[in-house]
This record gives sequence, structure tokens and C-alpha cells, in this order.
Amino acid sequence: MQILIAAVAVFVIVYLSLKWLNVTTNHGKFETVPELKGKSISIAEMELEDNRLVMQIQDSANYNPDYPKFSVIDQEPPAGSKVKENRKIYITLNPSGYRKIAVPDLKERTLRQAKPTLEALGFKVGKLTYVDNIAKDVVLKMQHKDELLNPGDQLPKTSTIDLVLGNGNRP
Repeated sequence: MQILIAAVAVFVIVYLSLKWLNVTTNHGKFETVPELKGKSISIAEMELEDNRLVMQIQDSANYNPDYPKFSVIDQEPPAGSKVKENRKIYITLNPSGYRKIAVPDLKERTLRQAKPTLEALGFKVGKLTYVDNIAKDVVLKMQHKDELLNPGDQLPKTSTIDLVLGNGNRP
């Protein structure tokens, strides 16, 4: 008799525990994550509130010119995912522009060394100007928008840097 009472008690406790879990975890009730990419932060916040979701902003990523400034460029979980109410949706914002990078010291380096160095940092090599100097294809000066650059100067990524090179002739 005691075994039967214990078995019924265990059954009742398990049954009540499962019912309690269904109620407290909203079992079977989901919210759909909206598409936020390309939308401004205020519109994204309104859409998430309408769907009873919470926005969590992560650090801004590298600037993407395909999206407007300060708009959402990535989200986690992705759009269309089914999540529970009050779930945090992590978004990445597009910064206002390219980040600034220090100009490397390329003086007295060859064009063959300077070009890949600049491109690896995200700069573009612009106009090549040759002046009389015994060192052929050696960087003598760097310029940006006709202004002389010094090593360590800060320029936005993708800026164009013009190089003044030696032509191999004695001055």
C-alpha cells in the first residue's frame, strides 16, 4: 500500500511540475524576429518593442558604404527566427565613416614595398609623381590632397595617398 501511495505522490508531483514549467516558460509561444538590416536605430527599436523583444547594441563594425550611417548592418538571431518573448536581439551599427588609420613610414622604401603596405592597411595608391633622384622608384614623399604626409598622420581608411618617387636620374 505504501508503495502505491508513493508512486501516486511521485506521479502527482511530476505532473504538477510539468504543468508549472509549461506556464512559466510560455511553452509553445514564440515571437518572430523582424528584418532590421538597413533600418535606423529608432525604427529597429520600435519594431522590436512591437514584437516584445529587447534590443542590445554591440560595438559598431567597420564602415559599410552600402548602408546609411548609424543603421543596422547585422543582427543576431537572424530575421525570421522564432524566439521567446523579451529575448535580446543583438544588432551591429554602421559607424559614421571609415575609421582613421596611421600612415606608415614609407620614406626610402621602394614602390614595390610601399604599394602592398598601403593596400594592406586599406589605403589606395593614387598618383605617382617622379622627380630627379638617384634612387629609382624609391618613395621620397607621401601626399594626400596635395598636402605633405608624415608617418603617424591619421587618415580615414580607403583614402588615396599620392607618392613622389625617384626617377633614377641624378639631380
